[in-house]
Amino acid sequence: MQTGFADMPAADRYRIADATVPACLVEGMALDADADGLARVDLTIADGRIEAIDKTGTGLAESPALSLDRGMVWPCFVDMHTHLDKGHIWHRKANPDGTFDGALTAVRADRDAHWSAEDIARRMDFALRSAYAHGTKAIRTHLDTYPGQIDITWPLYAEMRAEWAGRIELQAACLTAIDQTLDDGLMSEIVATLKRHGGILGSATFMIPELRHGLDRLFRLALDNDFDLDFHVDETGDPNANALHLIAETALRFGFERPITVGHCCSLAKQPADTARKTLDLVARAGLSVVSLPMCNLYLQDRLPGRTPHWRGVTLLHEMRERGIPVAVASDNTRDPFYAYGDLDALEVFREATRILHFDHPFGDWPKSITATPGGIVSPIEAGTLRVGGPADLALFRARTWTELLSRPQSDRTIVRNGRAIDTTLPDYRELDPVLGEKQ
Repeated sequence: MQTGFADMPAADRYRIADATVPACLVEGMALDADADGLARVDLTIADGRIEAIDKTGTGLAESPALSLDRGMVWPCFVDMHTHLDKGHIWHRKANPDGTFDGALTAVRADRDAHWSAEDIARRMDFALRSAYAHGTKAIRTHLDTYPGQIDITWPLYAEMRAEWAGRIELQAACLTAIDQTLDDGLMSEIVATLKRHGGILGSATFMIPELRHGLDRLFRLALDNDFDLDFHVDETGDPNANALHLIAETALRFGFERPITVGHCCSLAKQPADTARKTLDLVARAGLSVVSLPMCNLYLQDRLPGRTPHWRGVTLLHEMRERGIPVAVASDNTRDPFYAYGDLDALEVFREATRILHFDHPFGDWPKSITATPGGIVSPIEAGTLRVGGPADLALFRARTWTELLSRPQSDRTIVRNGRAIDTTLPDYRELDPVLGEKQ
């Protein structure tokens, strides 16, 4: 069994002593934090839950203790935008040129040729085991929901959700192109599928003549069937792409009060300041939540042969947060044509987001972007915060400061679930050889 701290107490009640926590992730109490927002605490764990959070050295000392020597403690992560059905197909179907269009074409070809229930199950299980070992507690995945694929992927998702219950809480949103929402037969099938499996209604938006009609159709279906909404939005550097603005307008026009999540929103960063400001104000009024996918956006956006990219591909998260818009970051794709890398490691997402989006100087409450904020969006789950009475689902690091935490991959982390350290051994890529072929 691989864990970072070999001397974890075996008792049902124990202390994690001399720990450092991001104060913004501790719910329900004020802590004496330093200039970096970090506080020193002792945590008492009892029967799988957090019994007490005390300033270091002030709590009860009769229980067995693990001293972290100022090592960090985080709540387990929430990864709210992934594509588990696409994951790990790179070696079977690579992106020919690293572009968004190349990714669409490659995934479509691989889906048509290979996406049986067995194929998806092997790859999805591999991805979930990776995420679990890294410390993720909840995942929302988008599932390609097209004719011929619906009856394969969605029943399999339901099986995986049941199998992983108690380890990773799974949610799923359907993913279709916005023009397909005008197909009455397909949408009837999708609505029935989402009702059967507790899914979220979603779509990838494109600037096509049918966009407004498609959005109206989705909002009406969501209202009539009590669906949450989750959109892929403006995943382009074209400043004329303004689906985000249209979604916010539509939400206000319909008086839609259920949760709406919008992902990517890349073009916003390429628009004139006044145009972007008006859209941001509208998004705040409409109550939308935004998730940025910094690694995938950096990979795909502004990629032209023989030219260095001129921008980072990400959206205006700082400006959104200033307006009170809930903002999160997430993994997105993993080793598939949309992103050739990644391992569903939420700490890697936060580390790269810090560098790409400047989540530092100061760090403020940006640690919430991979924990508490998405935890609130994908509720109901107990995830993303440290609180007295809450679950002892924790990520323990030897790193004591931000620069220590984010300078190394923290591969020696300890993951605690229900108060017990789990095996953090990652699955071997060779396990995928039977579905991807021997040549890796």
